[in-house]
Amino acid sequence: MRSKFISLLLFVILLTSACALPAEKPEPKTLTVLAAASLTESFTELGKVFEAQNPGVTVSFNFAGSQQLAQQLDQGAPADVFASASQKYMEAAVTSKRVDQDDAKVFVKNRLVVIFPQNNPAGLQELKNLMNPGLKLVLADKAVPVGQYSLDFLDKAISDPDFGPQFKDNLLKNVVSYENNVKSVFTKVALGEADAGIVYVTDITPGAADKVGKLDIPDALNTIASYPIAPIADSEKADLAKAFVALILSSEGQQIMEKYGFISAVSD
Repeated sequence: MRSKFISLLLFVILLTSACALPAEKPEPKTLTVLAAASLTESFTELGKVFEAQNPGVTVSFNFAGSQQLAQQLDQGAPADVFASASQKYMEAAVTSKRVDQDDAKVFVKNRLVVIFPQNNPAGLQELKNLMNPGLKLVLADKAVPVGQYSLDFLDKAISDPDFGPQFKDNLLKNVVSYENNVKSVFTKVALGEADAGIVYVTDITPGAADKVGKLDIPDALNTIASYPIAPIADSEKADLAKAFVALILSSEGQQIMEKYGFISAVSD
């Protein structure tokens, strides 16, 4: 009888110990996301949301000009998701077979704005002032999406009687540097290294709004930029990559994007 009691007691102890074992931790994984520089703030927040939803997963971002990211993909850089500020560079990723064309989805849109240092050293009052002699202007290089969009704005403006045919040429004479991403343009203007620059409205984040003033570009002259996103076709974490894209396209993801000034491009 005693031996049976001891056996039963040991069984209960083993059973209790088994129940008390800590839950197995999920295997650590890193999801690599290549994203346009203008997505820095919004995607950083979305990365934290994704990590909270997927224990054990760390989202690693590479923020840069879309043209640089597309080139990295073409050269075989490992990645799981690509988000571009231009259809052109998503198409380049499709051409290099890093993205399947059917997987690319436009998730937000953006627009241009002219910014100047808070103390407005050049005394800018209107867009035409951008061609004033001696003004120091910073633009993104034309290979950068926002750089090309800026040139598109100038091409529209020269057909507008309010600006005149010489507006583009006179303005470009004032360019003191062409930057390789939009954040560099914003930083130079905010630091007072230039009198003005052209960026996206989303670059004027709440934390940076007190550093610059702005001149709006009318709808008729503005360029509405479309941002596509896609999982990388050869990603070793295909399920996680698709899940991250799904978060961006979800109502929760879109609300976060709108909080940072982006225009939702996802229909309900």
